[in-house]
Amino acid sequence: MPLLANAVVDLFLKGGPIMYPIALVTLVAVCIFVERVFWWLRFATKRSVKQLDAVYETLEAGNLAQAIAQSAQSSDPVVRMIHHGLHHRHSSMQGALEVAAGQELRDAGRFLSAMDTIVTLAPLLGLLGTVTGIMGSFTSIGSSELAVEKVTGGIGEALIATAAGLGIAIGTLVPMNYFHSRLAALKFDLEAAANNVLILAAQHGFDKVAVKA
Repeated sequence: MPLLANAVVDLFLKGGPIMYPIALVTLVAVCIFVERVFWWLRFATKRSVKQLDAVYETLEAGNLAQAIAQSAQSSDPVVRMIHHGLHHRHSSMQGALEVAAGQELRDAGRFLSAMDTIVTLAPLLGLLGTVTGIMGSFTSIGSSELAVEKVTGGIGEALIATAAGLGIAIGTLVPMNYFHSRLAALKFDLEAAANNVLILAAQHGFDKVAVKA
């Protein structure tokens, strides 16, 4: 392990000054990845198909009050959305469902825009390191003292920075696409549940409760 750590530090130093912002971007990417992994793990433990089916059955039976009570303390985001829609049916059940679904999707999609920025930014930083490294090589060509070492050092700096930038982008792109797929699946579940609730509510007229003047 010490030898590996020394090799990493040596590569980092040979990559030039651009490696510092690349290291910062790497740190941000790792923090976001860890936070999202734990969020989705907690999310998986909150889902309850049985509770969702129980709410559907209660609504189908026409027992609105019991359906509201069943969904009141749920940690399942889909059931929470249903509770919000049923609880605010007097104004607009469909609008309340859409607002609640939007809040759940916002939490599920947190930091995805930052990951998308990292995927774009990291290769650009690597490219900037390539340019600065090649520029250093060309500026040292005219000097006779250790010219060869300076040229090869500049080329090495360019290659290391490029590899680091591409590595961060690739390492961030894969989990970002996975999180996007989970977000799309959640969106589908929310839309399907909202449609089911609207259909069941329409059967018993729950979505047409008049507002008292």
